[in-house]
Amino acid sequence: MSTSTISIEVDEDAARAYAAASAEQKRKLQLLLSLRLREIVSVPPKTLAEIMDRMGAEAEARGLTPEILNSWLQDD
Repeated sequence: MSTSTISIEVDEDAARAYAAASAEQKRKLQLLLSLRLREIVSVPPKTLAEIMDRMGAEAEARGLTPEILNSWLQDD
């Protein structure tokens, strides 16, 4: 599969996390973002709510609970 480079704006924390990621982690993130971008612009287009519901269901299936998510989002 051929690839192309794009630039997207992200918050500073996301940029720092990506910069600090290992080469393997970056490869996985790039693949994940590529898949999500294709999903977002798929025909027929899905609503943001549908995409968020699916992502939530996938996260829950992988063990992410609302309690874990809330603990990650708490301000220190």
